[in-house]
Amino acid sequence: MQLRLPSLPQNHPREKALNLFFRLFWLILVARFRSSCSPLGPCRTPFRVWPTDLDVLRHVNNGVYLSIMDLGRMDLLRRSGLLRPILARGWYPVATGETIQFLRSLELFDRFVIETRVLGWDDKYILLEQRFERRGETAAIAVVAGRFLARGGGTVTPEQILGVTGEALRRPELPEPVAKWHADQLAWRERVRGAGRESGS
Repeated sequence: MQLRLPSLPQNHPREKALNLFFRLFWLILVARFRSSCSPLGPCRTPFRVWPTDLDVLRHVNNGVYLSIMDLGRMDLLRRSGLLRPILARGWYPVATGETIQFLRSLELFDRFVIETRVLGWDDKYILLEQRFERRGETAAIAVVAGRFLARGGGTVTPEQILGVTGEALRRPELPEPVAKWHADQLAWRERVRGAGRESGS
């Protein structure tokens, strides 16, 4: 009697994790053949929609956008020359907040590009815009706040990160809606932390 293992559905978390892994592997493989970019961007990274990206309504699942955004930011680090010196110092990036607007659906086998660029930074956080483009139209646009941590503990400032390039980079002025969103996110974070401390006391 032959034992048949059940196949995973296309939207199974393991399928999505494998899809992300292979995309990351491919990104690292081809990055050396793509043009370099400024640490501030823009960095344009091409992708295609595969069956494992879809939800039951047959368009790209909302969570897949966030995973692809991770890859877009990794591509920016790699092609700007920041990735290797950052990793050598034991630093690594984390996203602390994201907001995204969906304008058009991405569907099976659509080719699209994600454009990643730095909008600005403060003493701790770097803010980026990530735009999904298909056939010259914006399908979705997101703003991401992130920071860098040291494996030995503590926060690495944006000036330290950008300083490894040896370039003199002028800090852009944040667009007003992004600056307000960032301030609101920080205030919300403090309220959540405060509520957590009160509930634990």
